[in-house]
Amino acid sequence: MGGWKLEVFKMGLYMSFPVALFHWFNQPEYFEKWVIQTKRELYPPENKEQKELIENTIRKVREKQDIKLQDALKEYQNK
Repeated sequence: MGGWKLEVFKMGLYMSFPVALFHWFNQPEYFEKWVIQTKRELYPPENKEQKELIENTIRKVREKQDIKLQDALKEYQNK
């Protein structure tokens, strides 16, 4: 039907499509933009206020646990 010209066109399309996609998606600008955006989504920049809040919360929880353990130890020793 199409002959050799159609086959040459199809072969050219089959070979150029993956090469074109490889070239398009491996551009340094595109890659850097994608990597930086993904990295910021996964690991947002640290906020000092949030970090202090988290540290204070951890400290309060540990203090409460220490008090409970000390009370349990005192009760055990008084028996």
